[in-house]
Amino acid sequence: MKRIVAIALFTMATLGAATGVLAQQPALRVTVPFDFTVGNKLLPAGQYSIHSSMPGIMVVQSTDNRYNTAIVTTHGNGESSNGSKVVFDVYGNQYFLHRILCPTFQSMNVDLPTSKLEKRVRSREAMLARGEQTLLASN
Repeated sequence: MKRIVAIALFTMATLGAATGVLAQQPALRVTVPFDFTVGNKLLPAGQYSIHSSMPGIMVVQSTDNRYNTAIVTTHGNGESSNGSKVVFDVYGNQYFLHRILCPTFQSMNVDLPTSKLEKRVRSREAMLARGEQTLLASN
């Protein structure tokens, strides 16, 4: 099974500025330059705040409050020593949020489960036998 993995790195200007949101919960702010899926919900490109509403639940909310979704997460084993990161799995032109890494707040080092939609898209891409690539974006 072939898949394309994209890692979007955003430094202090776009991500990693931990701020208080909703009852002073730590949050990450990120600018995502492409439409992406969290669970089974498609979110448009834009600026988002990512925070934990309670242990094991992450909320992704547009900064204009027009779009939001919550998803159950698992504690991730990944670590980031050079700033916060959001990791997307990419299949064709579809991006799926896969992992959130934040060295400042250990509770925000999480993995998101693979949705049924992502599994279907991954299978379809595997049948097309595309080569595997990695995309790294940073500023």
